[in-house]
Amino acid sequence: MLGDPVARGARGWGDDQNLPAQGGIAARKFAYPPNLVVVDGARAQAEAAAAALAELGIDDVAVCGLAKRLEEVWLPGEEYPLILSRTSEGLYLLQRVRDEAHRFAITYHRHKRGKAATVSALDDIPGLGPARRAALLKHFGSVRAVSQASPAQIAEVSGIGPRLAETIMASLRVGSTASSTASSTAVSPGGNDAGHEAGHGGNGG
Repeated sequence: MLGDPVARGARGWGDDQNLPAQGGIAARKFAYPPNLVVVDGARAQAEAAAAALAELGIDDVAVCGLAKRLEEVWLPGEEYPLILSRTSEGLYLLQRVRDEAHRFAITYHRHKRGKAATVSALDDIPGLGPARRAALLKHFGSVRAVSQASPAQIAEVSGIGPRLAETIMASLRVGSTASSTASSTAVSPGGNDAGHEAGHGGNGG
């Protein structure tokens, strides 16, 4: 029986604060070398992965690429892919590894986007440092919930007094108004043009 893919060692490259500019890949080796590295892609992707490992001095780890369209298995340096039976346990394992990599990547990027959106909404508020932002989010659960609360409710959070609560509400309302204005502007040019033409028509008459 083939086991499940192990996800405990997975980590997003964006977690590293000081990635080297050249190539964008940290020169980091495996703590526990795997038997096989599966790349989502075909010949070019498999060969790129093998070259990257070679640059790090890793030459004892096998590499293959799994092309999703036909589920072809590509080996570095080979002109043609390896075709496994659709009922093959080996193909099933490669698919599970590939699908786990997709799941991790999608979850990771959603988390990063959500975190960035949360931070940006509160980041520029004067007097609201990391500790107070964390206290607000812990108390209300989300930035949206904070924006829907009253100043008195916000002032109840530890470290947030009445004056800062008013500043928070004013800042969030400004941000909300700016977003609404941008949305309105995006759909209003047609109406403005119509009004402009009507105005010219009136002046001409």
